[in-house]
Amino acid sequence: MMSSTLTKTGATLVPLQVWPVLILLLLLAFGGCSDNGSSKAKAENLPQKRAVPVLIGISGKKTVPVDLQAIGTVEPYATVAVKSQITGTLQTIHFKEGDDVKKGDRLFSLDPRPFTAMLDQAQGALIRDRAQLDNAKKELERYANAAKKGYVSTEQAEQSETKVATLAATIKADEAAVETARLQLEFCTIFSPIDGRTGELPVAEGNQIKANADTAMVTINQVSPIKVSFTVPGKHFADIKKYRESGTLRVLLDGQDGAAVTGTFAFLDNTIDQATGTLRLKAEFANKDKNLWPGQFVPVHLILTSRPDVTVVPSTAVQIGQNGAHVFVIKDDFTVEDRNITAGVLVGDETVIESGLVPGERVVTDGQLQLNNGTKVEERGKPSADKAAQSTEPTGEKPRSMP
Repeated sequence: MMSSTLTKTGATLVPLQVWPVLILLLLLAFGGCSDNGSSKAKAENLPQKRAVPVLIGISGKKTVPVDLQAIGTVEPYATVAVKSQITGTLQTIHFKEGDDVKKGDRLFSLDPRPFTAMLDQAQGALIRDRAQLDNAKKELERYANAAKKGYVSTEQAEQSETKVATLAATIKADEAAVETARLQLEFCTIFSPIDGRTGELPVAEGNQIKANADTAMVTINQVSPIKVSFTVPGKHFADIKKYRESGTLRVLLDGQDGAAVTGTFAFLDNTIDQATGTLRLKAEFANKDKNLWPGQFVPVHLILTSRPDVTVVPSTAVQIGQNGAHVFVIKDDFTVEDRNITAGVLVGDETVIESGLVPGERVVTDGQLQLNNGTKVEERGKPSADKAAQSTEPTGEKPRSMP
């Protein structure tokens, strides 16, 4: 005898114990359908991922210079430490420190009175000795005639001849003393030996000036023209020599107004510094506007030659990652491709691309931190294509009539 209770359902009797299982299966089936429907609805209602706003640049093609960049030091074209050649009292200073002077301009005047007296004394001694020489010559003539006639001895005649020769030598010394005194008097006035600008004045009027003192009375620097000294790696010596001989070697500086300042290559050192492995070079610049100043540090571009038809991009587009340099290239559907490149030298605000890009490709120049391979982008400040399409779709709302 069965203890289970049977329920009649139509023509079939179902045991009561089976009902809970059937109800659970039905609930699961209806729940799954409901979840699928709600998920689909949610997916349809979710907004699409927003395009990343970026700045866009375009790769181009141009002729670029092949240059070596360095930091140079501005040096005066010539430097003169002005010192006195005599010892005396400084009477007058004819300029102010920091003035521009020309070659031959008067700088200092020393008290000339002691040197005038020395010159007068030397000239007096010369006049005296010349008079004595004239008298000695006359005596020699008389003694020579008397010796021929036997009136005087030959020894007396020879002594007169020796006296004439001695006085002639004395006059030579007197003439040298006069010239020395005249030079000493001229040295009382000190003139500028070059065109240039004066420096600090360590002396004042009334000071006692020593001849060839350790400290200069003033230092003059010639700043127009002027030199710039810089170093480059010694491995470039062969290229520098080659392009110097071909006449393409140029030196440029970045001017204050953005315009390049062109100089003339002037000096190639005769050795490479073994401690640093660098080669010292110098260039000359006209410096008529005096924007270059001794001791100043300036960026130098040593132009070796030029490369035509080179691919370049804005330098802000080039990113450096673990695998080297790369750029984000924008494709026609406004998705980006993370592309590896080989970057070359910098030319202004652009970078030479040796491989990986061709002219005319669009690249991202700002906003790269938010990008990955395949990310959709839009140009910053312009609506994307999706937004433009959405703005043209009808909203389905009926226009409201004005009250």
